[in-house]
Amino acid sequence: MPGLRPLRADRLDREVEMSEKLLRKGVFGVAAAACLLSIGWLVRAEAGAQQVAPDKAPASLKPGEFVWTPELAPAGPVVVLVSVAEQRLYAYRNGVRIAYSTVSTGKPGHETPTGVFTVLEKDADHVSNLFKGAKMPNMERLTWSGIALHAGNLPGYPASHGCVRMPAEFSKLLFELDAIGTTVVIANEHDGPREAAHPGLILSPDLPTEAASGTFEWRPERAIKGPVGMLLSAADRRLYVYRNGTEIGRTEIAFRSEPTALPEGVFTVLGGFGNGRSPFAPDRPDHRWMAVPLGKAAVADGAAKAALLASVQIPAEFGLRVYEAMEPGTTIYVTNREVAPHTSSSSDFVVMATHADQTTG
Repeated sequence: MPGLRPLRADRLDREVEMSEKLLRKGVFGVAAAACLLSIGWLVRAEAGAQQVAPDKAPASLKPGEFVWTPELAPAGPVVVLVSVAEQRLYAYRNGVRIAYSTVSTGKPGHETPTGVFTVLEKDADHVSNLFKGAKMPNMERLTWSGIALHAGNLPGYPASHGCVRMPAEFSKLLFELDAIGTTVVIANEHDGPREAAHPGLILSPDLPTEAASGTFEWRPERAIKGPVGMLLSAADRRLYVYRNGTEIGRTEIAFRSEPTALPEGVFTVLGGFGNGRSPFAPDRPDHRWMAVPLGKAAVADGAAKAALLASVQIPAEFGLRVYEAMEPGTTIYVTNREVAPHTSSSSDFVVMATHADQTTG
């Protein structure tokens, strides 16, 4: 438009920072300051966003750059990994990496929580209910306490109030790719996923006689449809099954021998079937799985798998019902942490969140 000229990125940085300070000091009304923040964030996000060639490595990306190659895997379940240490987001479809981008996670004092999440809600034109009037385009809610993926400012370091900010164009592409229930893993480090034969290194559909008291509950009518997720807690000695965020089953588990720690990780069912039989139903074909290792006791490879084989046992009938409920995209999260009553771990690693609150940004 006549009379307008583009703002330099460094000037935008200063103006957004000033708007934040004025908002905190109460110099501006909340709505006015939020408007300035929204304009600064969005203009700067659009100015810096750039899709680059797929031969550019993730570590070489500059703030706002991303790679998008969905043709590498045209179909299948999506898993998103966010590395806080790297300030990068990686998207996988059917076990193949199809995209990666620079991001900005929570700044000191507002750190983005690490954990295993699912996309709970999507809103292409979301407006923050904390910073009234602040736009957060292509918002994908991860917790009801205010953590989400959305478009925003990318200065090259953690700068958000807890959310994961992405380049504007990338956020739009990811928004169209993800579905409600998509698994999102946020970790301090990044260890790329790998295809696993099955989570049989952990599970066995068998319960010894001495553990016959291991009863289970199965109530699929609580949620007729929706994405299926499972949580295996070694500390609780239980396997929980959720559909569309509602618990539909749980069972006690038994150990063949007392482990010091289970190999923590996320297993996701991919499209198609692999070789062998399912650890949930020995007379059924096994699914293909993708494993994402987490924590110090990560999913092991090679000879270590043999030592861990079938270390956790579940009732055979429960295993069959779980098998029949599974589909591509079903995720099992294995943790050594307890599952607190509010379904969140006592540490800063979120196991699962269920309480409604605000979206921070």
